[in-house]
Amino acid sequence: MRDVQSGPADVALRIDRVGVKNLSVPLTVRDRARGRQQTVARVDLSVDLPAEFKGTHMSRFLEALRDMETTLDTASCGRLLLDLRDRLQARSSHLCFHFTYFLEQRAPVTGSPALMDYACFLRGTLMDGGVELILGVEVPVMTVCPCSKAISAEGAHSQRAMVRIEAGCSGMLWLEDLIAIAQESGSSPVYALLKREDEKFVTEAAFASPTFVEDVVRNAASRLAAHPKVRGFRVEVESFESIHNHSAYARIDQMGVDETSGRDIVNP
Repeated sequence: MRDVQSGPADVALRIDRVGVKNLSVPLTVRDRARGRQQTVARVDLSVDLPAEFKGTHMSRFLEALRDMETTLDTASCGRLLLDLRDRLQARSSHLCFHFTYFLEQRAPVTGSPALMDYACFLRGTLMDGGVELILGVEVPVMTVCPCSKAISAEGAHSQRAMVRIEAGCSGMLWLEDLIAIAQESGSSPVYALLKREDEKFVTEAAFASPTFVEDVVRNAASRLAAHPKVRGFRVEVESFESIHNHSAYARIDQMGVDETSGRDIVNP
């Protein structure tokens, strides 16, 4: 049958990325405590398209994903990127897996267990022979306003904030490490289950450690910079203010290498 996609383009311009988005697949990810856990991922795949081709072959993205190993790790991502590049006769290939990761968390006093869910992603690029992988996670924390505490006779306003981390990796980097960095950077972690004794502890601990959004982002950035397996990072914090009709926001970007440079970064 006639291969229309491989024919000449009406407008001969190179396309930076062309592909498929929002594919859903079952997935296995690494779990430090249990070895592995099952989840479902939303997947985006793309390649560049030379100017001389009219279109890409969309079915080949699905075939490459079908043939990928179900465990998301360095080797499987590298092979998928290579497979995409070769199947589609491209110079570069790109992937992103968005998935939910679950950790059992114990309340600080009673030890009551419950699962916390975290939105995570693994983004990869193959260009000029090098694979770069970026691991990302969103972690809720609690913050207490230092200014409010300093000027108030009683109490201070507190709220939930979201810490978003993207980290390039050198060697083994666990999602648990990034989650812990975020949790340690606010006034208190956020818990799934708290009994009265736990709630008392969390409230008192948070008010003993008030943090501006600027404090949280600096705390997280300093911990990421000191981590031996992190090579470049981007961290942002959004505080969903309880007494303002807006969010407070801060970001530190020290990714270190351009995300399309093709330098080899080993994923989690």
